[in-house]
Amino acid sequence: MKLEKYSFGMGDRFGAEGAAQLRALQQAEHEGILIIPVWNKSNREHITIGTTPEDTRVEADNAVRTSGWTHSYRVDADHIGLATFGRFLDPSDFFTIDVADFIGVSPEKETVRAFVSAMDTFKGTLSIPGIDRPFIVTDKTLSDIAAKYLTAIIEAAKVYRAIADRKGAEGFIPEVSVDEAGAPQTPVELFFILAAAAREGIPLQTIAPKFTGSFLKGVDYVGDRARFQEEFEDDLAVLSFAVQTFNLPSNLKLSVHSGSDKFSLYPIIRRAIMKSDSGLHIKTAGTTWLEELIGLASAGGEGLKVAKEVYAAAVRRYDELCGPYKTVIDIDKARLPKPENVAGWSGEEYVETLRHDQSCGRYNVHFRQLVHVAYKIAAEMRDRYAGLLQECRKEIEENVTLNLYERHVRPLFLGKQPPSHAEPSLKISEAGTR
Repeated sequence: MKLEKYSFGMGDRFGAEGAAQLRALQQAEHEGILIIPVWNKSNREHITIGTTPEDTRVEADNAVRTSGWTHSYRVDADHIGLATFGRFLDPSDFFTIDVADFIGVSPEKETVRAFVSAMDTFKGTLSIPGIDRPFIVTDKTLSDIAAKYLTAIIEAAKVYRAIADRKGAEGFIPEVSVDEAGAPQTPVELFFILAAAAREGIPLQTIAPKFTGSFLKGVDYVGDRARFQEEFEDDLAVLSFAVQTFNLPSNLKLSVHSGSDKFSLYPIIRRAIMKSDSGLHIKTAGTTWLEELIGLASAGGEGLKVAKEVYAAAVRRYDELCGPYKTVIDIDKARLPKPENVAGWSGEEYVETLRHDQSCGRYNVHFRQLVHVAYKIAAEMRDRYAGLLQECRKEIEENVTLNLYERHVRPLFLGKQPPSHAEPSLKISEAGTR
């Protein structure tokens, strides 16, 4: 099973927007570029909402069937490990192996010695094509990398083999995530992480490294964009060299776990992948659930009422909802609007505060982050929320498709900056029909 050059990880908390999401990629196909959809949902999200991995497969299959999509598509078991992969075996064909808990766990000394010995040929001056500076590799360099990452890669191999034993090695696409390390990997670290993966027999098709800066949930990048550019371009060069050196799959590509909406990075990423003719897997659409709330608020009536209730409950339950995401949100509580004030807002006021439009004076990055992690509240509404998703289908689908296509797909894959949200470049209803 081989992942195509460009792929797009799409989260959908409540499993209702698959067709609307796919429509954005159909628009891209109309523009001449094929992007493969990968629907992803983590075990934590399933538990919070009360869904199963089978529900994600059903959503993907139905979206593809009803939309007339004729290309590949995948269902990602997102951020799984040995304790959680089992329930994803049947419905998933893409597995993101998360080894965050094992980064920095020192392996046995003999394991380190064996790795250092195996890498002996690379000691001295290491030159990586595409990077204009050489790297000095010593026994200490290799030992330090092994101490930090080798246990994690060995764990990833255990997970990979457990999946392969049950599905067959050809039955799924493996990704390894090391993006929750404390600091970005240097080119040398990433090179030897890939060496370790190859030694362990993991046929990686994507790897998610750590980048500089903050990748907060649902908001734009916070950090040094020039440094990110250097890291991203270096990582592309490392992957290309590692494929040749370690006989890794030829389609190995970077996976960017963006946390959604890293708009300021899209031009940088696009220039880099165009320059190097590299593939890309990006996970960026966890904010689809926010587009549902935007649709509900813009519909008015009961939809707007529920949107306001979600926010009011989120403020009351701030610690509970933010706790699991404390490392990927940065909310100033003093800048959150008071729920009693929000209760009096019009639908337009709510939408403009939540929608990620940085040119709008009402947009509130703190409001957006809090609502982003408050999907548990909507899940607790059960039939009430699900019913409104159907009642307000037109408003919701327009926002979901427009958001993905205009704000993500166009700048990242087509090199076109998004126009005003009120001026889509293609009519949403025409997606997939031209």
